Amino acid sequence: MLNPDALNQLRQLRSDIEAEKELFSGTVKRVTGRFGFVALDDGRDIYLPKDEAQKVLLGDRVQIQVHEESAGKPTGELESVDDKALDTFIGQYIIRGKGHFVAPDINGLSRWFFVPPKLRANAKDGDYVHARVSRHPFSNGNAQAEVLSIIGNETDPGIERGYAMAKYQLRDEWPEAVTEEIQALSEASIESAVDAREDLSDIPFVTIDAPSTQDMDDALMAEPDGDGWRLRIAIADPTGLLPEDGATEKEARHRASSAYFPGQPRAMLPPAISQELGSLMAGRRRLALVCDVHVAADGTLGDYQLRPAIIQSHGKLAYESVAAFFEGRVDDELSALDDPTLQSLNHLKTVGEALRQWRETHALVNEDRPDYRLRLDENRKIRSIEKRYQTSAHRLVEECMITANRCAADFLSRRNDDGLFITHAGVRSEKTDNIRQLLETHCPELLDIDPTTPEGFAGLVRKASALETDLPVKSIVMRQLERAEMATEAAPHHGMGLELYTTMTSPLRKYSDYFVHRLIRYHLGLTEKPDWDASVLTALQESQWQLRQAVNEMEHSLKCQFAPNLGNEPLDGEIVQVNAGGFQVRLNETGLVGFVAARDLPEKYSFDPVTHTLTSKTQQFRLEQPVRVRFRDVDQERRQIRFELLDPET
Repeated sequence: MLNPDALNQLRQLRSDIEAEKELFSGTVKRVTGRFGFVALDDGRDIYLPKDEAQKVLLGDRVQIQVHEESAGKPTGELESVDDKALDTFIGQYIIRGKGHFVAPDINGLSRWFFVPPKLRANAKDGDYVHARVSRHPFSNGNAQAEVLSIIGNETDPGIERGYAMAKYQLRDEWPEAVTEEIQALSEASIESAVDAREDLSDIPFVTIDAPSTQDMDDALMAEPDGDGWRLRIAIADPTGLLPEDGATEKEARHRASSAYFPGQPRAMLPPAISQELGSLMAGRRRLALVCDVHVAADGTLGDYQLRPAIIQSHGKLAYESVAAFFEGRVDDELSALDDPTLQSLNHLKTVGEALRQWRETHALVNEDRPDYRLRLDENRKIRSIEKRYQTSAHRLVEECMITANRCAADFLSRRNDDGLFITHAGVRSEKTDNIRQLLETHCPELLDIDPTTPEGFAGLVRKASALETDLPVKSIVMRQLERAEMATEAAPHHGMGLELYTTMTSPLRKYSDYFVHRLIRYHLGLTEKPDWDASVLTALQESQWQLRQAVNEMEHSLKCQFAPNLGNEPLDGEIVQVNAGGFQVRLNETGLVGFVAARDLPEKYSFDPVTHTLTSKTQQFRLEQPVRVRFRDVDQERRQIRFELLDPET
């Protein structure tokens, strides 16, 4: 038995050892059942072996000792967890024998949580649930969770949408205050909101959209004007109808944008506004913000005005009908239009072509690519995938919307105040050396171009697309760009090859466009200055990103379920992405994207990050390369469709 002096000596020894430990602070950035990683505040990534990784969760702030292993790899030993980041999460309920678990749907966290009997809330195997961490694993490595609510079962029709909505904390229901605010509005509200608006209801505006579209944001009209045309672009103006910073606008700001989930979209504004009182319906007087601009014969924009008006669309036309009219065919839909409206359509055709030609010469135009529309059955699964191409009518509307947005950006940039702009910085800074090496090796004649300016970047892309080389230089450059961002100050949009840009043409669907309308109305002296700052843009951008993630995840889940229907038939596609592990192929007919793993190919391949190519002794794979594949399987853990590469002659 130890005497008191010996015990005190042991305590002092332990205290001395603790004091001599060198501890580092960091954040757990990955956890699996076999290992983990901690990102230290000093920039190092430290490996956690299995026993240590079992004690932490993603996002935890920890103190660790760092040991140098014999192989030279630094390894972490946990000292403490100072901040437990994970609280609630979404996942799938799994029963294995007598064990009940939740597998969390969190990138970077690959482990199951045990659910004790009293915390299971009657969840069944396969249910998707909302859960809470009831026991952190630091003490003994055993993480436990409590089921808070059941989202639905994997067999429920429409569970993919419900799951995405729950994961990203989205709701369909409108707050009661919004419902009350909307119920107070009517057709009479439009007339009472006319205020200083010009009455343009006799002007032969028409909407051009898909037949099923009800939330119509824009209407167009054109007529000859000197050496070119007078183009009028009417954009629905719900800001003139709804109370400023009222319940409906606050909800629209929270929702950020309409979300186009296949089969069941989620609107930004209530249908009474987006599909009725605010929509530019044919034959109805509606509030609009009109961009009135002179377009020269070469597509150059001249003087413009932005002004509030009241308009009345003279017809709701389908893209296909207008495209047929441009080709000399008139269907029943257009035969009912009067002569002024038909003449306006003819002028719209020529002005659209001039605008397109100007952008092809002086800016950048996205290549026409097919659009793939998911059609769902009664169980909310994919019945078919429709491949659609842009028509001349689609291109006309696109050019008119870009024109209105360019005018709005110019209008805001000329005011001594914060605006709302869409900026694009071009090539990512960490990729500039790759681009330089690419040009030096494969097209040195382009090295003199400065891609840091909109004109230079646009010139580089235009000339690269015209090159006759073995590599798709343009595609390689375009896959190394920054994301477009919102900003309060005007800056170039390299992706479009424009000095400045914003968007104001979808106020029924995007809050950023709605807010640009408010800024324009303020500068026209029609309303008070909106109360906002850059933090509003940050939150709005984050909300838009969340929406895109939710829609993409739902679509991808449905596509993974649909992919086995491809069977064993050979399928033609195109390589759309290449990395060290293999390449992604997009199928020509369905647009499904699947992965071909390099390890499944008969040879060893090396990846070149400059040219985005995988090369073996006898073969090379590159962007835009046509390939023939066959469906292989779906990797459920990675949620990835996988293809098998076939011989081109198959």
